Amino acid sequence: MKFKQLFLVMAAVFFALPAKAELRIDVTGATRDPMPIAIPEFIHEGFFVGQFGDKIRGVVVADLERSGLFRVINDSSYIQEFKSIDEEPTFVDWKAIKAQALVQAAISEISETKLKIEFRLWDVFSEQQLKGQSFTTTKDNWRRVAHVIADAIYERLTGEQGYFDTRVVYVSETGPATKRVKRLAIMDQDGENHKFLTSGVTMALTPRFSPNLQKITYMSYSGEVPKVYVLDIETGRQILLGNFPGMTFAPRFSPDSKKVIMSYANNGKTNIYEMDLATRRSKQLTFSNAIDTSPSYSPDGSQIVFNSDRGGNQQLYIMNADGSDVHRISFGSGRYATPVWSPRGDYIAFTKMAGGQFYIGIMYPDGSGERLLASGYLVEGPTWSPNGRVLMYFRQDKPNGSRPAPVKLYSIDLTGYNERMIVTPADGSDPAWSPLLP
Repeated sequence: MKFKQLFLVMAAVFFALPAKAELRIDVTGATRDPMPIAIPEFIHEGFFVGQFGDKIRGVVVADLERSGLFRVINDSSYIQEFKSIDEEPTFVDWKAIKAQALVQAAISEISETKLKIEFRLWDVFSEQQLKGQSFTTTKDNWRRVAHVIADAIYERLTGEQGYFDTRVVYVSETGPATKRVKRLAIMDQDGENHKFLTSGVTMALTPRFSPNLQKITYMSYSGEVPKVYVLDIETGRQILLGNFPGMTFAPRFSPDSKKVIMSYANNGKTNIYEMDLATRRSKQLTFSNAIDTSPSYSPDGSQIVFNSDRGGNQQLYIMNADGSDVHRISFGSGRYATPVWSPRGDYIAFTKMAGGQFYIGIMYPDGSGERLLASGYLVEGPTWSPNGRVLMYFRQDKPNGSRPAPVKLYSIDLTGYNERMIVTPADGSDPAWSPLLP
């Protein structure tokens, strides 16, 4: 069944009354205390329906707490017990446990296959409802409903778009260091609903999501020469992108998903090419004698950031989308690689190598304001959440003896204070975050 066919039906938003004082988290602050929020058990009738409510609540709690912005108050301290979704909160009870926000929710069974879920978000201190929604969905879609609810709460309390109803594609790694099996895998952003997309017969690397299609572009070794492919997630159909005689690598979609930009190595030179997916015509954008690679479009498609050693050392450069006006933007110590433009357009993330360490950092598009968020023996491959507030990357610690250390996926927010490991069945590298699901 196609993924989009599993999506829920959303009813009209109800009772979204304006608050007297805006309850809002500042997501740009360098340090902050998480907002205390109360999320009682879902109102329900019957053990079976209650189990669904517990599972949905558990995912909502996990999503919000993983963001680092919220602290869900232990439900053992709750005073009021709701009997109906229409029951008004006794705000003095919620103020007593220092809750700033309250989520009131109910779940009911409307058929053998469908559930109805309602929730209301309250500002405890102003005693006003901030948001209310009702959903009808199939029972096997409960997890996605939970992510949608968490996104709605996150968006209303931060003013930023949520990022929980998303997926991540990455390279799953197994086997010894000398004979590594690397295949594409996909999962929800919290590590659930995991499945493999390729068999592992040929090595798969550098997967990248289309900004608005359920497609992935990636590099695969078929024989000894790497080629760039496009994979349709829903159908499993895979096509070779172009017919370059040499190596092609580092593919990435344009913001409108109509083009793919990539590097092509030929006669000791590596330059950047753009291919129109409709016509399969390619256009060379850089003409250097060096290595130009890892291109990434700006959100509006007008510029491209990439890394190059054309100046003698691996640094970041920006050019117009037609290849004109190439100029360097990184001037710190060390080498810079794998630049990725934020979906908001305000930052460029990168991998930095300096002083025997690897770093994940961000800078403004003009090269100013460089900040390093994570460091280690090997940290690499940043990818942005669709709201541009969280990065995912992979990390490997220093080997202990002859055995390689595990390779794991991590996420961190722009403050650098909320680093968390994403659990995967095997080692994982090269993550790519999807946009919000349709």
